[in-house]
Amino acid sequence: MRDAETTTVRLSEYTPPAYLIDEIALVFSLEPEATLVAARSHVRCTGDTPAPLVLNGERLELQSIAIDGALLTTDKYELEPGKLIILDPPVQFRLDIVTRISPATNTHLDGLYMSGGRFCTQCEAEGFRAITYMLDRPDVLARYAVRIEANKAAYPTLLSNGNKTESGDMENGRHFAVWVDPHPKPSYLFALCAGKYESIHDAFVTKGGRNVALGIYVDPGDSERARYAMDALKRSMKWDEDTFQREYDLDVFNIVAVRDFNFGAMENKGLNIFNSSLILADAETATDADFEAIEAVVGHEYFHNWTGNRITCRDWFQLCLKEGLTVYREQEFSADQRSRPVQRIKDVKRLRARQFGEDAGPLAHAVRPSSYQKIDNFYTATVYEKGGEVIRMLKRLIGKDAFERGMQLYFERRDGTASTVEDFIGCFEETAGRKLDDFMRWYDQAGTPALKVHGDYDAAAKTYHLTVSQRTAPTPGQTSKHALPIPLQVGFIAPDGAIIAGKAEGDDIARTEHHLVLNDAQRTFRFSGVLEEPIPTVLRGFSAPVTLDQNLTIKQRLAQIAHDPDPFTRWEAGQAIARGVLLGEAPEAAPALAEALGRELDRAQQDPAFAALALRLPDLNELLLAAEDPDPEALHISRETLRRAIASKLRDRLLPIASTPSETPFSPGADAAGRRSLKAAALDLLAALGPELGETFVTVFDGAQSMTEAMAALDALGASGSDKFDAALTRFYERWRANPLVIDKWFAVQAASPRDNALDRAERLRTHAEFNTRNPNRVRALAAAFAMRNPRAFHERDGGGYRFLAALAQDIDPHNPALAARLLTPFESWKRFDASRQAHARAALEHLAALPTLSKNTREMVERTLA
Repeated sequence: MRDAETTTVRLSEYTPPAYLIDEIALVFSLEPEATLVAARSHVRCTGDTPAPLVLNGERLELQSIAIDGALLTTDKYELEPGKLIILDPPVQFRLDIVTRISPATNTHLDGLYMSGGRFCTQCEAEGFRAITYMLDRPDVLARYAVRIEANKAAYPTLLSNGNKTESGDMENGRHFAVWVDPHPKPSYLFALCAGKYESIHDAFVTKGGRNVALGIYVDPGDSERARYAMDALKRSMKWDEDTFQREYDLDVFNIVAVRDFNFGAMENKGLNIFNSSLILADAETATDADFEAIEAVVGHEYFHNWTGNRITCRDWFQLCLKEGLTVYREQEFSADQRSRPVQRIKDVKRLRARQFGEDAGPLAHAVRPSSYQKIDNFYTATVYEKGGEVIRMLKRLIGKDAFERGMQLYFERRDGTASTVEDFIGCFEETAGRKLDDFMRWYDQAGTPALKVHGDYDAAAKTYHLTVSQRTAPTPGQTSKHALPIPLQVGFIAPDGAIIAGKAEGDDIARTEHHLVLNDAQRTFRFSGVLEEPIPTVLRGFSAPVTLDQNLTIKQRLAQIAHDPDPFTRWEAGQAIARGVLLGEAPEAAPALAEALGRELDRAQQDPAFAALALRLPDLNELLLAAEDPDPEALHISRETLRRAIASKLRDRLLPIASTPSETPFSPGADAAGRRSLKAAALDLLAALGPELGETFVTVFDGAQSMTEAMAALDALGASGSDKFDAALTRFYERWRANPLVIDKWFAVQAASPRDNALDRAERLRTHAEFNTRNPNRVRALAAAFAMRNPRAFHERDGGGYRFLAALAQDIDPHNPALAARLLTPFESWKRFDASRQAHARAALEHLAALPTLSKNTREMVERTLA
């Protein structure tokens, strides 16, 4: 049967809770198929007249319910789909509810479920209601005391939030542990883990002198692979103290790695639960990208202790308040740990790859959405990545000092509360001394602003006029758009690379860089004392999440590549030339681009990671978004033709880099990772020359001393069309078949390979014995790699790629709706293609829409995509 009737939740209809729960005591008697949960809550009415108390609950078997010790008869309450309604409660009372649940059969991977024979939870956003009946909303904050009882031999480790206050043995081979969290929190931050683990331990002493015991719990045999995560955790704690003056506030901080997990990680207070792919790493089994992701996500979840836990969201519309802000903090942490310019470029690439496409399609929504049916579907790049960019813009607009004072005011004023974006912005209005009403539009208006730039130079007067206009295209539900305040980081160089100063209108000082703001639909910025005609850069450091039509010549772009002091501008200039060639706007620029990339190789040793980014052309997905009438096959051919031309020109210089022996001993640090990234970029370019270098790639693969190099060689074998690809895959599989995370890479490298038989290979992998639709990592390794990293195959003209993804989502939806819904994200661009592809995509989506048993999650995604 269908889920209960789907309702739309609207921000405009928010009402405060009629009841609050100040304290809750939970007792779990753990059994795989019949866990009993006893919840004792202290409930109070927030108004003068008690109304019926409506509690959320899903997939629960109610055992008993009592108020102040008296059992309720069935005429005192009602059970409806998703609800328990207590009809006539007192103003203040003790509520006891006992439920029974079956973690072993919970395939949704929310609430309390089992993974690898161990108990674990995932309660964000609305998973706690699958544990017990509760006011499961983020503005109900309670202090939790949790007692866990279980068989000691089967589940020797019992973990929950807060500090452990008691533990001991019970009868019949069972034992217990009591965890108390002194900090009020919403139910989505509750966590419990129980089972057999291997663990590593360390300690951290806060600036205030608190001794914090650190633990990471993993599958038996994996503990040594958690060392890097532990190091990242300690660096995160120190960085947050130094940068944001935030100290940790409990006696213990634990992390548990889980194989079956729908998300990357979860910031539960004092007990973070992670997808094992973002905890386990060593040189043999993890790539440099894995190490970077572990560092970033460990930091992200730890930083949530203040931006998400101590200060949480009033409602789920405020999701960006914790996620966007924490993404910004995570990005700043990563930039301080590694190369700030390289990190900024990677952040921009991620934003463009994930969020710009979202903004340009039927799934576009504001950073703070105005409505939803299932909040799970709004854990998106817009909320996260664009939300982080909004914070970065706020800092640029009000200045570093006002921003830092605003953050401290926010922490002091809002600690222990469920807050809104208005509460957050209000703190910065005070420290900046001005209203930020216009800035709030960044939270409420969907879409990516498109900037156009035109410059006029008066040689006689030595003046330069820079005219900038903005336009945001209509998005679903928002046909009329307002101008946004857009910070512009503007600088000028001469054709020979000289830095050109100028005095902006209203400024008394000639500057080499100008901090400007575009507040209107169009504005002309005037500069005096400009001694020669400049090459302008208006978006240094990618100062705003916008697209930019700067109308520069190829010669001017080449000058930027060679001379601009801003690394982002140098990288973007090369990308812009490449886009012009690939989209047919400036095909004559190909030789000049190859020459410029050759100069990047000349100075690659100064920053190998930057050179590696420069060598990689815009991805096919980016080209599909930029083209007016995108043809995936034609753009793929165009991209391969340019790659081949560049590789032919630079072949003699790329081969020595690609053949560089592995560095030993392995270091995950930024410098060594940068050198490996340059080697991987060289292999990637050389693959464009075709199968002739297959033996070279095999030699690199066989000699690889790190997973980064092995995967780069495998990617090159696949992209080159070499007949040695399958033999290398077989050797890789035989070596790593016992390691699930590495076999995920084996699936992904094949699904992402742009070979002519990509769809046939994906279909075969779907029937492989190692493929498991119950494991999100394995599903993503196949489906996401195919649909997101192999757009040529996904957008096959005959619609086979669309049918493949839709069929996979259909298989997964009955047991994991959240995963199935997220799999459909690549359909967001379907209306941009030709009539034939649109017909196939529509047919695949309409087939799903016609299924009577489709979940709420997936149905909302399908209906929004079709709308």
